[in-house]
Amino acid sequence: MYPADDELETIKRWDFQKQSLDDFLSLLKSIWQYADIGFFKLSGKRILKLELHTGGWSGNENIISTIEDNFIFWAMSWQATRRGGHYYFRIERRLFK
Repeated sequence: MYPADDELETIKRWDFQKQSLDDFLSLLKSIWQYADIGFFKLSGKRILKLELHTGGWSGNENIISTIEDNFIFWAMSWQATRRGGHYYFRIERRLFK
């Protein structure tokens, strides 16, 4: 199922001063296609490592584009992108409180 426009808009406009990081990540996982088979990997406690793998699915590609539009999250956590739809993030919890 493709992410709804309102879900994408919520990601784009997420305000980390008013809304929690955990809720943001939960939303991402809930709309990420194939999250349950390893295309969404989250580990760590104080410093989180997030891997997003699109699997070539255009809905996941739309989510990535929307995450990029959330300047705060992207600028503070994006680490690398590998060809083929592989995105890596390093999220310091203390920066999102």
